[in-house]
Amino acid sequence: MKLRGIVVIICAVFVGATLLFAGTGKLPGQSEFAEAMMGTFYTPQLATFFSRVVPWVEIILGTMLLAGFLPRLAALGTVVLALGFIANNVWAIAQGIGKFAHCGDCFGFWERIFGYLTPAGALAVDLVLLVAALAVVLLYPDFFKLRTWAAFVKKNNRKPS
Repeated sequence: MKLRGIVVIICAVFVGATLLFAGTGKLPGQSEFAEAMMGTFYTPQLATFFSRVVPWVEIILGTMLLAGFLPRLAALGTVVLALGFIANNVWAIAQGIGKFAHCGDCFGFWERIFGYLTPAGALAVDLVLLVAALAVVLLYPDFFKLRTWAAFVKKNNRKPS
C-alpha cells in the first residue's frame, strides 16, 4: 500500500475513534456538559442546544470515518468541529487556569475513568485532531465516493501495469 493510503487510514481511524470516544462519553451526561458550557461564554439556550447536538455529531462523524462512509466529507465536518473546540480551549486558557482547571466534560464520563484534561491538554488533542482530519480531507482521493476502506486499500495495493 502506498504511504498516502496508510496515512489516510491511520488518521481516519484516529479521528473516528477519538470522536466516538468523546461522543459516547458526553451522551449520558448531557446536563453536566451543558453546565460546563454555561460556565463559559455560552448562553443557557446555546449550552443546552450544543450539549444535545455535539455528542451525536461526534458519534455520527466518528462512525462515518471508522466505517469509511464518505470519509472526506466526515473529516471536513470534523475540521469545523475541531476549530470550535480549539477556539473554546483558547478562550478557557486566556481566562486563566484558576477558573478552568480542567476541560469541561470534553470526554464526558471517560474523564472520570481515565483522568481529566487541562484546557492546554485538550487544546493539544484538538490540534492533533485538526491535523489528522485535514490529512484525510487533503489526501483521500475521491470526495463523494461511497467505497469502503477495504475497497480503498484494494485500489491502493494494485501493482502498476
